Amino acid sequence: MTPRARLTGPGVWLGPDMTRSTRWFRDLPPPALDEIDAALRTVQRRGLAWHEIVRADFPLPTLDRLLADIADELENGCGMVKLHGFPVGRYGDEALRQIYFGLGTHLGWPVFQNRRGELMRDIRDEGGDLGRRYGQIEIKDGNGPFLSSYARTLSNGRLRFHTDRTDVVSLLCVRQAKAGGTSKICSTPAIHNAMLERRPDLLEILFQDIYRSRLGEESDRAESVYALPIFGLRDGRFTSHYSLTYIEAAQMVPGVPKLTPQQRQAIDLLMALAEELSFEMTLDPGDIQFLNSHMTYHGRTPFEDDKASGRDRLLMRLWLPMPNNRALPAGHEVLWRNIEAGAQRGGIAQTGQ
Repeated sequence: MTPRARLTGPGVWLGPDMTRSTRWFRDLPPPALDEIDAALRTVQRRGLAWHEIVRADFPLPTLDRLLADIADELENGCGMVKLHGFPVGRYGDEALRQIYFGLGTHLGWPVFQNRRGELMRDIRDEGGDLGRRYGQIEIKDGNGPFLSSYARTLSNGRLRFHTDRTDVVSLLCVRQAKAGGTSKICSTPAIHNAMLERRPDLLEILFQDIYRSRLGEESDRAESVYALPIFGLRDGRFTSHYSLTYIEAAQMVPGVPKLTPQQRQAIDLLMALAEELSFEMTLDPGDIQFLNSHMTYHGRTPFEDDKASGRDRLLMRLWLPMPNNRALPAGHEVLWRNIEAGAQRGGIAQTGQ
């Protein structure tokens, strides 16, 4: 077996480096607001709902240069961008969705985020019986049900480091919580390099198949499982698809191979390194976060809402396959369907049920 090599490039970074860097900041230039408002008036005059908008419906002739720069930073740079300066308070909910979706069509192709066919998802604490609505596994040990990743996303709890089923995940911050809800982000190529230095034997395990469940976003049954490595390389480009919750759900399915002690060690080290190498990104109302899922993991601290004061957290989420995306390794079709560079891929396939 050929020894693994260190990954290089601007996508390999440490958390402290990013706290001192501004390369991932972009400001929305004030003249762009007039351009956005003109595009909004165009779709409103035509009576288009937000989900009916395609790129040609939402012309942004000068802003396209900034969006092309963002797309390049996401794929060939550090893999993350925070776009600052969008005045969310000027618009109602429908207009916000029209603008955000319109912007998204200039970056990529919005895809479905769950089996319910949602192209845009409000990320907020929905409370109540989330597991019954969004997926859970009943456990007989008295500790309550095991919640799907989807259900956890719509709570106010902590989210562990993970990736989404898309090239780029984007979040528009409409309102922030009274406390908490901070994004945590790390470079997955940096995790690769740290494992190569400390435990190359465990690194190799992450390039081998590990079973995951499709419970939650894609299926209401934990028994729908697939095998995929956590790490992959093709043509020198790295990718990682990972959520511990999907792996844990698969472990509860009869007949699925149990994780070996070495696989557990590799995952434990992966999680420890993600925490060690991460940094925190605060999103204020009007900020739009873009993350390349092949190059970053993201998580979230718990949060506390205060609806009475208008400080109840609301983010709008888009999943965007990107025209400049990388080719993925053979075998990743099980998740992405199309693995060639520049392909429309990812998201949740609709079964018609």
